[in-house]
Amino acid sequence: MTLATTRRQVLGGLATTVASPALLTSTRAYAANPTIRVGHVSPRTGPLAGFAEADEHVLAGIDAAFADGVPNNGKSYGVEIISKDSQSNPNRAAEVAADLILGEEVDLIVAASTPDTTNPVADQAEVNEVPCITTDCPWQPYFFGRNGNPAEGFQYTYHFFWGLEDVIANFLDLWGGSGVSRTVAGLFPNDAAGNAWGHPELGFPKPLAEAGFTLVDPGRYQPLNDDFSNYIAAFK
Repeated sequence: MTLATTRRQVLGGLATTVASPALLTSTRAYAANPTIRVGHVSPRTGPLAGFAEADEHVLAGIDAAFADGVPNNGKSYGVEIISKDSQSNPNRAAEVAADLILGEEVDLIVAASTPDTTNPVADQAEVNEVPCITTDCPWQPYFFGRNGNPAEGFQYTYHFFWGLEDVIANFLDLWGGSGVSRTVAGLFPNDAAGNAWGHPELGFPKPLAEAGFTLVDPGRYQPLNDDFSNYIAAFK
């Protein structure tokens, strides 16, 4: 598959998504010069800012790709992306998501980078019945961190990314060679991500034990903690 073909397919998929009937519910979308508004939330500043370093470049590329609008059923729809900074704070992520949904009246909201961003944004979208797509967060802390029920799922919020099982399988393969210590130290934060990685069934403990490893887990540390002396002592 050529790069050009891949790009056409991606843009075609995006066009189909933003122009789907489920999103075209506002009066603005059916105006003489209709515009579909897309809200975007990511951690541009704060401890998680590294995840969003490429945002400006990526958003500029998307704006250029949609500069002539999105054709759908004989009409061209403009696409406006409104980006907000979560400041690496889940409360702020929820706040800007609510502003995008209720203030800017976006038709679709997207978010990325860790459960601190994806989960509060998705929760706001779900309660306000606005379609939401998130990524860059393992699916377990996203789904179970939002108290998701596998039998029911969610109505308006969707997520795509790899799962903890994929990373754990790679670690086990990496550590599977001869001469590798069978004792593993676990240092997990007290947040949705850390609680998922350290979960006895969903995270590291069960597959490590099944593979013959001993996991030393002294408990969760608080995010932004700057003293790990007790944890280091437990690992010695």
